[in-house]
Amino acid sequence: MKEGFRQSMSWLHTWAGLIFGWLLFAIFLTGTLAYFKDETSHWMQPEIPFRAVPAETSLVVAQHYLQQHAAGASRWLIELPGARNPGLSVHWEQAPDKPGARGPRSEQRLDPLTGAVVQPRETLGGEFFYRFHFQLQMPYPWGRWLATLAAMLMFVALISGIITHKKIFKDFFTFRPRKGRRSWLDGHNAVGVLVLPFHLMITYSSLVIFMMMVMPASILAVYKGDAQTFYQEVLPESAIPPAVDNPAQLLSLAPLLEQASRLRAGGRIAEVTVNHPGDANASVVMAFDGADRVVHDFGRSVTFNGVTGQQLDATPERTLLVAFAGSFFGLHMGHFAGPVLRWLYFICGLAGTAMIGTGLVVWLGKRQLKHAKSAVMPFELRLVEVLNIASMSGLMLAVATFFWANRLLPVTMAGRADWEVNGFFIVWGLSLLHAMFRRGRAAWVEQLALAALLFGAVPVLNALTTPFHLGVTLAQGDWSMAGFDLACLAGGLFFAWAAWKIRRSGMTQAVNAQRPPSMALEQEAN
Repeated sequence: MKEGFRQSMSWLHTWAGLIFGWLLFAIFLTGTLAYFKDETSHWMQPEIPFRAVPAETSLVVAQHYLQQHAAGASRWLIELPGARNPGLSVHWEQAPDKPGARGPRSEQRLDPLTGAVVQPRETLGGEFFYRFHFQLQMPYPWGRWLATLAAMLMFVALISGIITHKKIFKDFFTFRPRKGRRSWLDGHNAVGVLVLPFHLMITYSSLVIFMMMVMPASILAVYKGDAQTFYQEVLPESAIPPAVDNPAQLLSLAPLLEQASRLRAGGRIAEVTVNHPGDANASVVMAFDGADRVVHDFGRSVTFNGVTGQQLDATPERTLLVAFAGSFFGLHMGHFAGPVLRWLYFICGLAGTAMIGTGLVVWLGKRQLKHAKSAVMPFELRLVEVLNIASMSGLMLAVATFFWANRLLPVTMAGRADWEVNGFFIVWGLSLLHAMFRRGRAAWVEQLALAALLFGAVPVLNALTTPFHLGVTLAQGDWSMAGFDLACLAGGLFFAWAAWKIRRSGMTQAVNAQRPPSMALEQEAN
């Protein structure tokens, strides 16, 4: 009975990992890239200057611009720059024509030091990887449902894998290099065990984040189908005083920023909203960055009277339930992490991606061995082979194309951001066609070699198309821009090594095939 249970878990681990393995590879890879979402966006919008400017200075600049260009607006929204996001954004909304409607909205990017208008190129930047990670570029809510289903099966595969490998920790210390399929299996076991706590945390927390979407029955039952009331009670918002149509001078916002920061030790104000600027009942809402701590604090803010500076309201302390949910959100997103911990998140994410990829390769390798002497591979194995190539090396090509499109498409091109994404999917689709018409090993080598060229040449491309090459960014201490170039260069070297190893392995197998069967079997056994 005990052995039968383990065998059933092995079957579950194998097929849960295979059926959703290709999708999970894309989810894990894009989620890993999203840990450096802000840095990616900075690289893809080089027009936004990198400046270390105090928040008070940026707020003074933003207020001056809005008073000059949006004095009659009904609302201002100022997004302050942070350590990872150097841009200063201002938004304003005009009074609506009809009650209950929303007026026209405008947006502008500013230099946080000088207040000069900045015109960055249109791009989704790192936001594309972040959104694709849980929405899969699909309409709401279908992408989220599919990603959540994949996460559930990933969790099942992890638990069944733990049960299946009764010598799991011994397997971790076992690695046999240059042994073909054995090396792939050892690598799969090693990366699986090495960051197993991370895998369990990241998978389970993703299910908790979307729990209200996939398990809303209790909320709908208690609130009689009115989920909006539930969210208002759990995350209450401060009441906004209405305008009284009595003109008054708006206070300087910088002192209010300093006062709000003192209310939450170590907290950073991320957004400032001014309601009814120029009115005697103007209010200023200082919203904290909820992602600066492990427990993600949703919507914490302080409200002031915009004329007298009197504190009107403050978000109450969150309940234990909200804090518990926020801890899962914070751990999954990793926004609180400093540079070292963020790189650790990134490395663990790559390990998870490698675990999925090696599992797909091991599944196919075991079954290809049974048909090694056959001239024709069964259709289902050929299908898995094609999907493996396109979902792994093809996805790497698509990511590199996304970066190249950012530099090569005309800056003033209409729909430019959409065409960056279109380029991503076009190349991903072409990689699938290439894998269909080229045999497995040749397709692997060619696609990985091209990925090596594209990633390795990113620093050169950046130097040829912008003035922010490595010589400049390293001297300025702009580690976001420089780190992106260096990471792409490292990726290019890795893909070149992988292409070389696969090509060399193919040549070794060709030599073994010409030897007598006894010698070939002895070589395989060793």
